[in-house]
Amino acid sequence: MRCVHLFHGHWTRLSVAACALATVVGMAAPSFAAVVSFGSGANQFNMEFVTIGNPNNVADITGSPNPAGAVAYEYGIGKFEVSEEMIDRYNANFGTANGLEITHYNRGTAKAATGVSWNEAARFVNWLNTSTGNLTAYKFTTSGVNDDIALWQSGDAGYNASNPYRNSLAKYVLPSYNEWYKAAYYDRTNSIYYDYATGSNTAPTSVASGTAAGTAVYNQEFDQGPADVNLAGGLSPYGVMGLGGNVSEWEESSLDRANGNGDSRRGRRGGSWSGPTSWLSSSDRYDASPDTGNDDFGFRVASLSSDVAAVPEPSMMVIGTLFGLGGLMAKRRMKK
Repeated sequence: MRCVHLFHGHWTRLSVAACALATVVGMAAPSFAAVVSFGSGANQFNMEFVTIGNPNNVADITGSPNPAGAVAYEYGIGKFEVSEEMIDRYNANFGTANGLEITHYNRGTAKAATGVSWNEAARFVNWLNTSTGNLTAYKFTTSGVNDDIALWQSGDAGYNASNPYRNSLAKYVLPSYNEWYKAAYYDRTNSIYYDYATGSNTAPTSVASGTAAGTAVYNQEFDQGPADVNLAGGLSPYGVMGLGGNVSEWEESSLDRANGNGDSRRGRRGGSWSGPTSWLSSSDRYDASPDTGNDDFGFRVASLSSDVAAVPEPSMMVIGTLFGLGGLMAKRRMKK
């Protein structure tokens, strides 16, 4: 008896035991790589997510903060930064009618949205959740679009004592400092960290826009503005664009990483189109007040799933049973 499974884009013939093992492993590691639609009608837009796998990876102890990059679960992260068009369609779907309109610099619909504060980015993320039937990620108790969040409390569904900012039942979030760092600098193949998000310890080549490997949008004239989100330089080892250069991206995490106050200064990373080389490095982390939206402040979205926790990883007992089953069937065939 044989079956087929899809491995790295190719259908492969497997034994019964290997097939069963592949099925269990596949269940335990759902892929986050997907294009997700938000909004409706003429105001619908798509967001592409890249799977950041290799859970329980080691932390980097050479960058900032120290340690950083260890994530115990699989998650997704936006392949591109949030564009002006996405903000405009959020406003058309929800923001304007509800007094939660997000403003941004107007440089072009495909350009990375800038001038967006942490609080406004969190409002956008909350809408991504509620518009798709999920729970909000951040707890706003006031009606102003740029008001600070409150902390989730122990009596709230989804409360997580290790991160009072984020509701653990939400699907879409701003990336934490660990999630952002791993997506940018971790090499899943060699289990090492690089200094730059282009998979190298050498600074990327400075470009105004493009997709060539080993390039990033930085050291440009300020008046040029950011590149289109899909032309923001080379990819990280996971295949994420623009984690170095183009716009400075918000982390979910507070600068002190305690996430203990709604008005705490938030971490930012990645440099900008007019910033120096040093801002792109894994050793450079900076901050701003959550209600500040400077002309080079942008963000991207991460994606989580409660399904990851619900499906246990295959234990050695299960694996042994599967291979034992395969061996038994092989013996039966030999006796015929």
